[in-house]
Amino acid sequence: MKGTSGFYNDGSQKPPRMRIFLNLDTLFNLPAESVWMQHGQEQSCERLYKDGFEGVQITANDIALAGNGMPHCGLDRINTPEEADSIVAAHEQSGDLCVTVHAGWGLEDESESCRLVDAILTASARYSLPIFIETHRATVTQDLWRTVQLIRHFPEMRLNGDFSHYYCGQEMVYGDWSQKISYMEPIFERTGFLHGRIASPGCMQVPVDVDLALRPRQAHGAANYLEHFRELWTRAMAGFLRNAQSGDVLIFAPELLSGLNYYARMFPDSASSLVEESDRYAEALLLKELASQCFSAAQAEAA
Repeated sequence: MKGTSGFYNDGSQKPPRMRIFLNLDTLFNLPAESVWMQHGQEQSCERLYKDGFEGVQITANDIALAGNGMPHCGLDRINTPEEADSIVAAHEQSGDLCVTVHAGWGLEDESESCRLVDAILTASARYSLPIFIETHRATVTQDLWRTVQLIRHFPEMRLNGDFSHYYCGQEMVYGDWSQKISYMEPIFERTGFLHGRIASPGCMQVPVDVDLALRPRQAHGAANYLEHFRELWTRAMAGFLRNAQSGDVLIFAPELLSGLNYYARMFPDSASSLVEESDRYAEALLLKELASQCFSAAQAEAA
């Protein structure tokens, strides 16, 4: 349900909190060597619960795990104002707790972008379904400046922070990092959903274990990008906590996409076959733990 704050609200009187979901595209096209694939009959929602996931984000590739009673949210694309009502209505009918959306294609002018966002917000209110507009390339929120301008028009809009699109797509380390983080404060204040993915300045999706081996590259003025994402997530979580009410829930959902989507990097193995460089499900488990650490830090900051 949609709380008066605009965030997803579970109807309880509990303090604002975080729940860990899994975007099920993370399980799409996993190699046989994945820890997920090695559990045979445990490839189920019971396994996800056991591993600490509290719900799922259902996508087009999720036939096997959809509709089995596990709490779920949706995702979609709304290209024009005319599409908003029917798309949001369909997600309300399917029982989604909330929905993340890609809005537009990024070619819209200011007036067109505003009409699109207004239609999404109107549909969200009509069906009492929280809609989180995703910070994503090739959409109306594809860069920091445009997103903040939209927030000035629509302070009630709520966002799904997939900050990999800004970190890599806008190469955030190229320039004044602190200035950019300060500029993002209106975004952090409105983030009610987070897609868990870590990018480098040049790649949209990189493994955590590779990143942990990096050292600051002082010659370029860039810190370890894992620490940058810790800061981005912690600031967004703190922004949520400052604006949330009793019963409000922030959803953190690792979304690690296959090499078929040109996200996971692929390299030749000993047989010259291209394989993904890491086990995306194992990476999702690591991101889950990192998110919990960040939320604890955000709670301490907001206290």
